[in-house]
Amino acid sequence: MRLENRKNDETREIKFTRNYTKHALGSVLAEFGDTKVITTASVEIGKPKWISKEDSRGWLTAEYSLLPSSTSTRCQRERSKISGRTQEIQRLIGRSLRACVDLEKMPDVTITIDADVIQADGGTRTASICGGFVALSDAIEKLMADGTLKENPIIEPIAAISAGIVNGEVRLDLNYEEDSHAQVDSNVVLTKSGKIIEFQTTAEGEPYEFDKMMEIFKVASKGISEIIEKY
Repeated sequence: MRLENRKNDETREIKFTRNYTKHALGSVLAEFGDTKVITTASVEIGKPKWISKEDSRGWLTAEYSLLPSSTSTRCQRERSKISGRTQEIQRLIGRSLRACVDLEKMPDVTITIDADVIQADGGTRTASICGGFVALSDAIEKLMADGTLKENPIIEPIAAISAGIVNGEVRLDLNYEEDSHAQVDSNVVLTKSGKIIEFQTTAEGEPYEFDKMMEIFKVASKGISEIIEKY
């Protein structure tokens, strides 16, 4: 039995608190056990300069940050230059959320998803994607209600979850203690219909067998279906 008395294919307690902040068009506190992330969706009319005027697409991007006291030792704020880890995570969040929307249906609109980790205990990037999707959905609903958008650009819901191999066992939704001792570490992002957006799987030590990879994917798929049911 695991630290939280969970089965290997069981997630931590997951909760989404909507309308968590006052000003953002969509805001959610996403909680995966002791990992807590505030995700917000901000909207600007207009699009990045690199998108040509002839291109009818809107845009969606993401920013991610670990707040200073979110971990056991204070982490520095990234003011002038962000780390490679932060760049990797916010690119993952951004491309995951872009995969679930039709940018042609949000012309001249830019949506920025901000994910601020206020408490980290493993799986912060996957919690950010899930909370980001809920915040995005709420923002789009309001944009449609006020006439800014004529159609819903969301193709289908997405969710993300971590998984891995710890002590030779495939486990779902790793906390920090498990993640730090994992022999294999995975982050999986899927659509509601099971299409793959990301399947990042890395051996932290010895190589692992193909059947273990498939077992990781199977348990992650189960977890993602359960998360989407909570939206």
